[in-house]
Formats: sequence, structure tokens, C-alpha cells
Amino acid sequence: MLVELVVENYAVIERVRVRFHRGLNLLTGETGSGKSIVVDALALLFGGRASAEMVRSGAERARIAGIFELPAQQSVRTLLDNAGIEAEDGELLIEREILANGKSRGFAGSRPVTAALLRELAPYLGDIHGQHDQQLLFSPAAQLEMLDQFGALGDLTLRTATLYESWRDINNELDELDRNEQEKLRMADLWNFQRREIEAAALNPGEEESLLAERQILQNVARLQESASAAYFALYESDTAALGQMRLALRRLEELARIDPAPGGLIETLGPARIAVEEAAHELRDYLGRLEANPARLEEVEARLATIDRLRRKYGSSIPEMLAYLDEIRAHLDAVESAGERRARLEAGRERAASEFESEAGRLSTRRAEAAGKLERKVEDELAGLAMEGTIFHITLSPAAWSSTGMDAAAFLVSPNRGEEPKPIEKIASGGEISRIALALKTCLASGSRQARGTVPRTLVFDEVDAGIGGRASETVGRRLKALAAGSQVLCVTHLPQIAGFGDHHYSVEKRDVDGRTVAQIEEVRGEARTREIGRMLSGQTLTTEALRQAEQLLRLGAE
Repeated sequence: MLVELVVENYAVIERVRVRFHRGLNLLTGETGSGKSIVVDALALLFGGRASAEMVRSGAERARIAGIFELPAQQSVRTLLDNAGIEAEDGELLIEREILANGKSRGFAGSRPVTAALLRELAPYLGDIHGQHDQQLLFSPAAQLEMLDQFGALGDLTLRTATLYESWRDINNELDELDRNEQEKLRMADLWNFQRREIEAAALNPGEEESLLAERQILQNVARLQESASAAYFALYESDTAALGQMRLALRRLEELARIDPAPGGLIETLGPARIAVEEAAHELRDYLGRLEANPARLEEVEARLATIDRLRRKYGSSIPEMLAYLDEIRAHLDAVESAGERRARLEAGRERAASEFESEAGRLSTRRAEAAGKLERKVEDELAGLAMEGTIFHITLSPAAWSSTGMDAAAFLVSPNRGEEPKPIEKIASGGEISRIALALKTCLASGSRQARGTVPRTLVFDEVDAGIGGRASETVGRRLKALAAGSQVLCVTHLPQIAGFGDHHYSVEKRDVDGRTVAQIEEVRGEARTREIGRMLSGQTLTTEALRQAEQLLRLGAE
């Protein structure tokens, strides 16, 4: 149930704060006063789309906040727990901010949430039915969805949609196979040539770097020998070689130590250095022994590098890339060679998927037919209570092309006058009749929701559902809304005084000029103020004594 609604800087509303109650809450006011803006603001709390046009001119942001009394359902508690949202004392604060640039932010329990989560919460909090929803009555897709909702067929429709998508995906794969088969056959010769060329090269990762280093050595053997020989000579061979000088120094230090032990530490320092120099000299000698000019090997290295360079220009900038391209070619060739087997597997899979879809869609069709019969009877009963006795409401189910919704097409047909064949709603029903049919369907769908989930949405919102009706029909609509409000909180925007008289709580929406700007304000009216509001709805700008008497009579009638 909606406990309180706060709207700030939204359209012509500067700031309003309204507390709502159980039962039938009615909003009335002059045309264009902003009654429907309240409904639109509530829709934003249910995850509706936001836009910059909603922000009041000159304001940085609009804000809508609602306090809801949560239904006692484990499913909604689980949803909130999974999102990390806490509800205090069974109430939940939901907020929506819309910035002047059109961006919006949502909050639940003071935690940031997405609009998608608000849409998940919406069915547990409320249900809005506006004039746009009446147009949905003309849509076959919407009619099929309403039938599924009434029959609580959500799980079955989900399984059917999943099976259809599997069947469709396999069909798409087969179509792709057909489109690509000729092209792949044409490319097979090229792929075979490329595979043979790369495989013949027997490439190894890291090979090119090793060859480049080897070529560098082979191209500079003379310089390497010259430098290595000079270093070896300086360390070991010459009369002034480092090793000989170090040996001489050590002998002098040993003589010195026999007389004065103090410099003995130098011997320990120079000893390892002498060994290191000697080992370096031996390594240089071995290195010189390995250095040898080898024109034949240089030619082999150059040829191998040329081969790698040629393949690089065609198949990749490095050996790993060329090897990856080789794997890709092999995969293409394997696909060509196994295309027949793959086609057979796909065709077998398509047959299985088609059989499973037909079976599940058939069950869905049977359940829809059962639900259609029940919905027909319930809608006719509801219409009888809305001054449309004898109206025939008929739902036809006909075969349709396979889709995610199954293999049925639904059509809502109505005959409001005796002796007429049922025809599509939009072709035979008047505006007032469409409003009453919409109300009857909404009531029946709420009943179906109660059976499916154990409860109805706590707040039902009707935006001018009484459009196009009057007289006795308006009284019956008022009575039906009153009866519906006995089990749910109902918010209804109305322009008919006959309906306003049935309200448990009445709110007047009025535009006023404040500091040179138009501001919409909402005020709960009681007692004499309520009588005057209904009198205004009856007589217009000039409130007459007769209108007041009629208003009192309507209020007495609504209280019966």
C-alpha cells in the first residue's frame, strides 16, 4: 500500500506531500490541473522511463519519493535481501531523482538501485492502468499476454520461449552453413596451399631471435677474434699481463707479511681476485677456440631468415602469429571436411528441438484455451456489474507462426448488443464501453494474480478509466471501484462526480499562481470542502445550490 507520496520540481508541481489511505482514494480537479501528473510520478517509482522534460523549468532536478507498506510475501523479502535493501517496520522508501540533463537515479531503502530493480519490485507494490493501457486492448500481442497473466502461465510461457529460441538458433546455424558452404569450398584450395607452405617451414617459437643472434656472430667473427685475443693477451700472455702482475704482487705481500703481519688482510683480498682473473682468461681461451669463420653456416642462417621473412609478410608479423594462423586454417579445413557431419547433427538437433517446442507449445495452447473460457465468463460477470448486461466477451485462439510466445494468436471479441456477432473491440465498442471493458479485464487480471501469487498488488491505480462514460454507467463503475477497493488500496483519477461520490478519501488537484508561476497543489478534502468539490464537478465554475444538493445526494449514495 502507498502510505505517502512526495513530489518536488516535477512538471508544474513545485512540492507536494500527500498521505494516502486504504480503500478508494480519488483525485479530482479541472482538466489540465495536474491530476495525471501524480500518476506519472508514481510510475517513475515503479521503474518508468525518465526524461529531462519532466524537470520543472529552472530546477536542477526533480524528486519523487514514496513510502510503501510491504506485502507479507517471502518473494518480495527475498528480492530485497538479495539487493541488500532493508525495510524498516514493514515499510520501504523508494526515491527517484531526475537531473536536468535527463539522467536519473533510483533509491530503495536509501540504497542506490537500478530502474530494472524498481520494475522487479513494482508488481509487489502496485499496478497502474491508464488510458494508454486501453489502446493495448487492441494489440493481439498484449491480449495474449493478458490471457497468460490471468491463467498464471508464466513458467509454461518461459519454457516455451526457451525451446523456441533453441530451435531458432539451430535454424540460423543451418542457414549460415548453407550460405558459407560454397565460399568455404572455393577457399579450401587456398587454405590447403597455405597450410602446406607453413607446415613445410617447420617453424618454432623463438627460432628467429636465435638465428638473428647467430648471424650477428657469424658476420663478425674476425672482429670477435681480434677483441677476444687482445683481452686474453692482456690478462694472461703478455709480459705485463694482469695475471702475472697479480702473482708478483702476492709474492711481495707474502714477503712483507713475514716481517709485518699487518698487511696480511690484503693477501686474502687479492687471492680470490687472482683466481677470478685466471678463470676469465681460461674462458676467453675456450671462447677463442670456438670462434671459427663458417661461410656455409652463415648462408644457411641467411636462407632460413629469408624464409621466415617471406612467410611473415603473408601470414603474420611473428612466428607465434604465423602458427596461430596455421591453427585457424586447419580449423577451416576441418570445418569443410566435417560440414556434412555437422549438417546431419544440426538437422537431427532441429528435429528434436521442433518436437520439444511443439509438445510444450501444445500444452501451452491447451492451458490457454482453459484460461480463455474462464476469463470470458469472469469478464462477462464483471461487465454485467458495470451496466453492460448481456455483453458477450469471446476470446479466439487461432494457429500462428512459431514464435517465442508459442503457436497461438489471441483475439478479444465483444458484442455489447444482443443479436450482434462478436467483433474486435476497437471495431464495435464505444469509448465508454472500452473503458468499462478495460476495468473489467483489470479486475479479472488482479484476481488471476491473486490466485497465482496469493495476493493482489497492494495499490491499484486507474488514470481516467471512466473516460467516455456517463449516466448510470458511471455509477456502476464507481460501485465497482468501491468493491475493488475493499480488498486493495485503489487510487483513481476521475472527472465524474458520480464516481467521486464513492470515494473513501478525496483529493483535490488545483493549479494556482504563486509568485508569477503556475503551481499544482494537492489537498485532501473532507466534509463541506468535499461537497463543494463534487458540486464544482457538477456545475462548473459557478457553484449553485442545486449542485451542492446533488453533491450531498451523491455522497449519501456512495456511503450506502
